Amino acid sequence: MIDIALLFGKILFLVLLYLFLFAAVKSGMGMVRSGGAKHGQRGLGLSVVRGPREITGITLPLTGPVVVGRSPDADLVIADDFVSSTHLKVTPTPDGLLAEDLGSTNGTIINGQRATRAMRVSAGDVIEIGTNQLKVVRT
Repeated sequence: MIDIALLFGKILFLVLLYLFLFAAVKSGMGMVRSGGAKHGQRGLGLSVVRGPREITGITLPLTGPVVVGRSPDADLVIADDFVSSTHLKVTPTPDGLLAEDLGSTNGTIINGQRATRAMRVSAGDVIEIGTNQLKVVRT
């Protein structure tokens, strides 16, 4: 009886191993077809220059839209009374990045200028939210 259980265990293990290897090879083939990672091409990220100690110094890659705010649902959560629950949205576009204030109470400052509409930002630009400072950096 135990021999049969061990045999089925071995067969199940081999099936799972082959499924894992199949998935790994399939995803690897996609990287080969698309050319893999491009050397020398770097993306942009949002770095916390000044803010709560827990997040100061982190850099969040901008591979898709990023919402910054106090809400736990935000992509970058800043626990500060001067930050609205959904304060700012940074969206990568084919032409660069767009930073948009989401109707926050205290507003957003981009390079010393109050953001009243969606503004284009690039590497080196500074975004201020209350007493917090974010910088667009190359990753």
